[in-house]
Amino acid sequence: MFFRRKTTPVSWIAVFLGNPGLRYENTRHNAGFMAADIISKELGAKVNRAKFSALMATVKLGDQQILMLKPQTYMNLSGNSVRQAMKFYNVPLENVVVLTDDVTLPAGKLRIRRRGSAGGHNGLKDIIAKCGGEDFPRVRIGVGAPPHDEYDMADWVLSKLSSDERKLVSETCLKASAALELIIMRGLDVAMAKFN
Repeated sequence: MFFRRKTTPVSWIAVFLGNPGLRYENTRHNAGFMAADIISKELGAKVNRAKFSALMATVKLGDQQILMLKPQTYMNLSGNSVRQAMKFYNVPLENVVVLTDDVTLPAGKLRIRRRGSAGGHNGLKDIIAKCGGEDFPRVRIGVGAPPHDEYDMADWVLSKLSSDERKLVSETCLKASAALELIIMRGLDVAMAKFN
């Protein structure tokens, strides 16, 4: 007879938005993936198991089991991956925290939101459309706005960060790690008061 060790069920999903592949490494749109790499290193985890059209790992924060999820569907279809994971683990939308780039914030800035529209972000738009609405927290990582209004936004978000910007974004990703932990352990209000 085989006995299965009882494990804590996943209670939160941390979604890190980006695009897979070397071509997109260190681009503005991949700030979420950068955060995943930094956070997983901090937690001693490897986000490398393939499931839910994503790379994933489970980690423990206190008594909470967290699924770290890097969708591999490309940004515009991120909702497919998130929906699969939510359904499998029966995690409610309000326990899905999305870490993503934000062009309205300067590089180096961080903002936490309780809910809201996609604000033109295609990854958020797809999650909202496929996962049941806007009521999920976001940790927004500033990557800076285009240099002028005529700049094509798709070209901007897929452009590489300069070395100075990368340093700032990396520092912000460390803050994002602390923000994620605070959201899960002490609640959104505490995290927003500290980081916003």
